Amino acid sequence: MIISFILVIAGFVSLIFGANWLVNGASSLAKKYNVSDLAIGLTIVAFGTSAPELVVNLIASAQNHSDIVLGNIIGSNNFNLFIILGLAAMISPIVVKSSTAWKEIPLSLAAALLLVLLANDFFLRQNTYFSRTDGLILLVLFAFFLYYVFRQMRNEEIDETIVVTHSSLKIWTLILFGLAGLVVGGQLVVSSSINIASELGVSEKIIALTIVAAGTSLPELVTSVVAALKKNSDIAIGNVVGSNIFNILLILSLSSIVNPIAYNDKFNTDIFILIGGTAVLILFMITGKRKKLDRWEAALLFVFYLAYTIYLVSREV
Repeated sequence: MIISFILVIAGFVSLIFGANWLVNGASSLAKKYNVSDLAIGLTIVAFGTSAPELVVNLIASAQNHSDIVLGNIIGSNNFNLFIILGLAAMISPIVVKSSTAWKEIPLSLAAALLLVLLANDFFLRQNTYFSRTDGLILLVLFAFFLYYVFRQMRNEEIDETIVVTHSSLKIWTLILFGLAGLVVGGQLVVSSSINIASELGVSEKIIALTIVAAGTSLPELVTSVVAALKKNSDIAIGNVVGSNIFNILLILSLSSIVNPIAYNDKFNTDIFILIGGTAVLILFMITGKRKKLDRWEAALLFVFYLAYTIYLVSREV
C-alpha cells in the first residue's frame, strides 16, 4: 500500500517535470523557426498544463480502465472549479472581464451539459458509452473553441510568452526527456492507482475522482494560486475555465478515439455537481455591481466540494 502511494507521487512528479521539459523544448524549437509568441502561448504552453490529464487518460483508455478516464476528467474539472478557484478567490477576490463572465464560463457550462447528454446517449437508452463518433464531435468543437480563443487573443493586449532559446542538442534533449517523463509518469499513476483501489477495496471511480484528479490538476493549482497572490484575476480564472473546456473537448475526445469508453452512470451525480457549480459561478459573477467572486462565495464552493469528497470516500472505505 505505502509503495503504491509512493509510486503515485513519483508518477505525478514525473508528469509535471516531463510536461515542463516538453513545453520548454517545444517552445524553444518553435521560436527557432519563427513561430509567433501568440501561437506558442495558445498551443504549446496551454498543452503543458493539460499534459498530465491527457497522458494519464490515453494510457487508461488504451488499457480499458474507463472509470479512471472519466473520473480523471470529471474529478479534475470539479477540483478546478471548487477547490482551485475557491482557494484562489479566498486568497484574493477575483474580478473578471465581461467576456469571461458572459462567454467563457457559459462555454464551460455548455461543455458540461454536452458531456452529460453524450454520456447518457441523450437519456434514450441504458448501457451507454463514448464512441469514436462522440470523440470526433468533441474534437471538432475543440477546434472551433481554439479558433475562438485565437481571435480573442488577437483582439486583446496580451503579454508576450517568454521563451528561452537553447541549442539544438538541448532542445531535443528536453523534448525527449519530457516525453519520457510523461509516459513513465502516466503509467506509474495509472498502474499504482489501480493497485491502491484494489488494496483499499474501493472502486477505481473513487480513486480517479480524488487522488488522480487532484494530482493531475497540480499545474492548474500552482498557476491559479500564484496568479491570485499577484492579484492577476484573468489568469486565475482563465486557467480554470480553459482547463475545464480542454478536459472535455480535447482530452475526452482523444481518449474515446483511442478506445470507446464505457460509461458508468454513477458519474451522473458528479457531472450534475459540475453543471450546478458552474451555474452558481455564473450567478456569482453577474450579481452585484462588479463581476466578482468574493471570498465568502469562494469559501462556499471550497467547503461544499471538500464535504462532498469526504462523503464520497466515507461511503466506500
